[in-house]
Amino acid sequence: MDSRANGPWDVSEAPSDPGVERIDLGALLITPTAGIDVQAQADQATGTVSQLTFNRSDSMVQVQPYAAPRSGGMWDDIRGQIAASINSSGGLVEVAEGPFGPELRAQVKPSDGSAGLQPARFCGIEGPRWFLRAVFLGNAARPGEAADALEAMVRSLVVVRGMEAMPLGAPIPITLPRTAEEPPAAPTLPSPFTRGPEITETR
Repeated sequence: MDSRANGPWDVSEAPSDPGVERIDLGALLITPTAGIDVQAQADQATGTVSQLTFNRSDSMVQVQPYAAPRSGGMWDDIRGQIAASINSSGGLVEVAEGPFGPELRAQVKPSDGSAGLQPARFCGIEGPRWFLRAVFLGNAARPGEAADALEAMVRSLVVVRGMEAMPLGAPIPITLPRTAEEPPAAPTLPSPFTRGPEITETR
């Protein structure tokens, strides 16, 4: 079974639906979904957006698109690297078959340094010359309603790889939307933490 049969899509194959309005973030076109907030994590030094996070009250998924070889196979290599890193840091990890193909189901140390381990699920999705990494945290790290909702959000994504040459593994640039009144260098963001299509930025 094709793990991308129902998305995420390459821009060349995305279904055309006049009733769906997607937000253009450069590398990704996203479909606003009620109950899910969008955050853009930006590098503090450069201002470059490093990844998007889709948040629910009980869970989240972090996504990042990368340039990949036309022949695929990138996830096989990256999966091994992630598993080795989790094991070396004292976490637990196993390979399992998931909705997007082979995935890592893990218990990892919390990023805030607190004690104990938290569940995480690492998925890799390969398309035409791109690779999308998705990390599910919170309730979405295990099967259930939260996982279903955030997996549907990932499946609704459209990846815009572009035609320019890029080193393999390089992040495909994510850009934030701008209002018509503003100069190109000054993107603004709607009010944070309101439900729906809003995008917030964190640094």
